[in-house]
Amino acid sequence: MQQRYVGNSGLRVSALSLGTMTWGGETDEQDASELLKTFLNSGGRHVDTAASYAEGRSEAMLGSLLGDVVSRTGLTISTKAGMTTPDGRRGIDTSRNAMLTGLDASLARLGTDYVDIWFAEAWDGNVPLEETLSALEFAVRSGRARYAGISNYTGWQAAKAAVLAGFPLVAAQAEYSFLHRGPEAELIPAIEDAGMGLMACAPLSRGVLTGKYRGSIPSGSRGASATGSASIEPYLAERPSRTVEAVCTAAKGLGRTPQDVALGWLLAQHGVATAVVGPRTPVQLKEILEAQLSPLPPEIARALEDVSAAP
Repeated sequence: MQQRYVGNSGLRVSALSLGTMTWGGETDEQDASELLKTFLNSGGRHVDTAASYAEGRSEAMLGSLLGDVVSRTGLTISTKAGMTTPDGRRGIDTSRNAMLTGLDASLARLGTDYVDIWFAEAWDGNVPLEETLSALEFAVRSGRARYAGISNYTGWQAAKAAVLAGFPLVAAQAEYSFLHRGPEAELIPAIEDAGMGLMACAPLSRGVLTGKYRGSIPSGSRGASATGSASIEPYLAERPSRTVEAVCTAAKGLGRTPQDVALGWLLAQHGVATAVVGPRTPVQLKEILEAQLSPLPPEIARALEDVSAAP
């Protein structure tokens, strides 16, 4: 698998990153172990997690696999702080105290003394941005993090963070796909200007771009679950459904899978360093890893961009 630089930094990550949002919840330890081994054997090197994923269980599960299943030096890890889910209610706190306390807890769960990228997971309107950035800088200066980044920021927020930081922010993480092209308007130009690379989350729109939701919601899927249906429903509306049909038609004509078409297009876009895929099962990961990840023919790419363009 291709290794790509993150923004203007010297950090290299695999074209596909393994997202672990479902670990500790929908994905058990046995499947997580197989996912990680399969991913690394295919040439994948970057794993993304967060303190907020399954209230820390995602990090703990990844940490339990380091050393026994895989070598810590054989992969790069990113995690995030600043978002909490006490009692199942989501809250944001990116104060210096909350951020650094969260980082120390993340490192303990991961069983490592550093992460490769540490993100402020969300914008906090109640905390001065300078305070949040000071926590990121301290983490890098103290060796707890090799690099720092921002997650779920808008374009103007990312630009402001880059100006105020006084040290390099190397990455921004945000959702980006054929069904969510919002970052193109402001975020991607802003982070490119600041020398950051985009780590694109939900590149398959939670599985919708694989085509498996065409016509019906399959049993056992995230869309059929009580907890996951709300995240799938917006992608099943008329406009995104037209895009999915176009992607599936293009895939059939090219002799590729829909996920290959979606990922191949995404990785060819300006500013994208890696696509963070989040398979729940080893079978889903193997289907993703069969992708060629090569750019689409220009005329096909333009046609799909026209169909998927935001209104």
